Amino acid sequence: MYKQGDIQVISVFLLMGIIFIPVGLLVLHASHSVAEIVYRYDTECVPASYKNNMVAYIKDSSVPKLCSFSIKVNKTMKAPIYIYYQLDNYYQNHRRYVKSRSDKQLVHGLAYNDTSSCKPLQSHNGLPIVPCGLIAWSLFNDTYKFVLGKSELKVNRKNIAWESDREHKFGKHVYPFNFQNGSLIGGGNLDPNIPLSDHEDLIVWMRTAALPSFRKLYGRIEEDLHADDVLAIKLMNNYNTYSFGGTKKLVISTSSWLGGRNDFLGCAYIFVGSSSLLVSIFFTLLHMKSRPFREINFSSRNKSSSTD
Repeated sequence: MYKQGDIQVISVFLLMGIIFIPVGLLVLHASHSVAEIVYRYDTECVPASYKNNMVAYIKDSSVPKLCSFSIKVNKTMKAPIYIYYQLDNYYQNHRRYVKSRSDKQLVHGLAYNDTSSCKPLQSHNGLPIVPCGLIAWSLFNDTYKFVLGKSELKVNRKNIAWESDREHKFGKHVYPFNFQNGSLIGGGNLDPNIPLSDHEDLIVWMRTAALPSFRKLYGRIEEDLHADDVLAIKLMNNYNTYSFGGTKKLVISTSSWLGGRNDFLGCAYIFVGSSSLLVSIFFTLLHMKSRPFREINFSSRNKSSSTD
């Protein structure tokens, strides 16, 4: 006979399989319903004369950085359509990089003087830098324009950062000061007349990524794109990823109830559910095989007890 504990273990694994597999299929279907275009442009936007020395190209300010190309929309994309930039081989999680910031300065500005955590970029020419640190200094500064037919599509760059970051982590009365004034320019500049709480591209960038390949939200297109539409894209290829072998990609994507396209979660559910089903079947067969021996043992005990 089955032990009560054996039945419970088999039931748990069976129930996990029954629940996890449909959930995984549902999540995978939601992921595949997302229309996404990924286009790598860092090498294509380098002039032919600089193909063998791309670092010299990006550092030479006299060389035009404007780059144009076209992308065909293969699947209807319903608004809002999200624009991301993707960086690969970029370690924002490096210990020295992550620590090079001052959260209190971002809130209080020049009123907060202890910016030692921002080394090596806490001051220049004896004056403090706001915002200080390597993260702000390396702000991503490629820009994108999208043209459909003869009209330019408006890219909404408002509300791309977390509301909690805008309201509580970046001061409404803190303005950039002495920023990117050194001899070595890291990335984008900031308008000194706009408070940090309104520099949403900076706020998005300051939320560092955990992995070396990551995407960050650039903006949203608030109108539909249809299959076979051809998007003309004009971008300024300003950001230097060539010095460390990084890559840059433009990502145009819709979203589902689950968010952007990500097959990992659905595959994980299906894998766990399938594994649970296999384990439950294995245990069931194992106990069915051992059941006759248990019954023989049980009957022999009854005989011996009756003899006594």
